Amino acid sequence: MILSTRRDPRLITIRRGGMLTDRDHHLLARWAADCADHVLYLSEDVHPEDLRPRSAIAAIRAWARGEVRMSDARAAGGHAMAAARTLDGPARHAAFAAGQAGVVAHVAAHELGAAAYAIKAVRAAAPAGRVEEAGRAECTWQRSRLPATIRDLVLDDQRRRNEICWSVFDEHETWSSR
Repeated sequence: MILSTRRDPRLITIRRGGMLTDRDHHLLARWAADCADHVLYLSEDVHPEDLRPRSAIAAIRAWARGEVRMSDARAAGGHAMAAARTLDGPARHAAFAAGQAGVVAHVAAHELGAAAYAIKAVRAAAPAGRVEEAGRAECTWQRSRLPATIRDLVLDDQRRRNEICWSVFDEHETWSSR
């Protein structure tokens, strides 16, 4: 479970009573898609015929461009998570990252799920003794992809929800918004 019991209004769209603009919601979706896509090979190497994780990433990108409905992106994310449940290890985490990215259209706070599962995937794929290094490198890569307008929001979200995201963010570079 990567969602807090109390939702952050900064991650709820304005039309639902929160503070998140549509523009920033779309940026969060694109960033989540990038995080999931970066590790997708870990799922596809195991099950190249299962296109559900790739389809979820494509759907959330299409949603962010205004080409598909929220419900279509959310459904694609759910299908990717169903694919993940049949897998183990890195492939499972990578497929879950794709699923979490897909459902960002419905609940923006799933952006952190895509990032956390991607870090879990590379950690699980890393050779013994290189797990933390692999996790740090993935987190650093993810942070380098953050658009400036949502960087502080995401870094603060990582601080706040780190514990429920398996503490994958606390071992990495500082929390500064560099």
